[in-house]
Amino acid sequence: MMKLFKNKKILVTGGIGYIGKGLIKKLLEYKPDVIRVFDINETGLFEFQQELKDYKNVRFLIGDVRDNERLKRAVDGVDIVFHLAALKHVISSEYNPFEAVKTNVLGIQNLVEAALEKNVERVILTSSDKAVNPSNTMGATKLLGERLITAANFYRGKSRTKFASIRFGNVIGSSGSIVPLFKKQIMEGGPVTITNTDMTRFVMPLKGAVELILQCAKMAKGGEIFILKMPVIKIIDLAGAMAELLAPKYGYKKEDIKIKIIGMKPGETLYEELLNEHEAESVIETEKMYIIPSSIEKYLIEKKDSYKKARLCSKESYDSKNGNLLSKEEIKGLLAKEGLL
Repeated sequence: MMKLFKNKKILVTGGIGYIGKGLIKKLLEYKPDVIRVFDINETGLFEFQQELKDYKNVRFLIGDVRDNERLKRAVDGVDIVFHLAALKHVISSEYNPFEAVKTNVLGIQNLVEAALEKNVERVILTSSDKAVNPSNTMGATKLLGERLITAANFYRGKSRTKFASIRFGNVIGSSGSIVPLFKKQIMEGGPVTITNTDMTRFVMPLKGAVELILQCAKMAKGGEIFILKMPVIKIIDLAGAMAELLAPKYGYKKEDIKIKIIGMKPGETLYEELLNEHEAESVIETEKMYIIPSSIEKYLIEKKDSYKKARLCSKESYDSKNGNLLSKEEIKGLLAKEGLL
């Protein structure tokens, strides 16, 4: 990792999000020449700038990935780009579909063109489980975003740029996630609202997500989709675990915190998928991830040895419906370890 990132110029779009900030703090350990933090949120940039005021190699850039010219300026001279900027909420994308297209599709194409023009070394897109068999607008835009990143490897001409995607589920505790919502509801005495008692989700801690993002960046040869292996939680178990842990803290008994079923929201699904049956036909597996080679260059399947300890995988699909569920006690341990209580 030190060899890959030391003295490099790095751009992180969407850099003040929960994952973006965690990624930047980790990258600073590898002594890059500069990290450019690119985001549209002026207040968030200011606050993060104060947090990192002791670092002289971090630059804070206000900009929108929809703005092609601004993005080109941000990319100029950069070696590595981590593209985290996105509209991520299912419901807001359902009600504002073309806004999701502008950011999640046109924004990615803007980045592709900027990276090729500026001869960036590699571009790593963070994608979502929602891209698999999409049932909502946000998922459809994320799928198209992955396709744009993969296809960029085949019309890059003489550019050195490698493009790859990383697909994962929920980073527990991230902004806009259910953990802060449940915590607020418990603080107010309940009820804790869930949409369906059978709903499951992939989760992973921030530290694990960041480490695997960096590992994928190191492994990328161009065109792959990396899928991180993650545990699964049942949402009702998460609600129960948080009620047991937090109710006494706020002066309640755990029995006082009721759970209310409010029904499915527009575009919401009962479970998440990270790998579908079609993709599973050519997937490569390592201990911590699945790797989908580009469908255009399936020769990568035959070069599995070029990925450290990789092997062909007989997985038929990978979804949270049939995943390894964390017990309520394991959920409590994860929440405590992440400092979310």
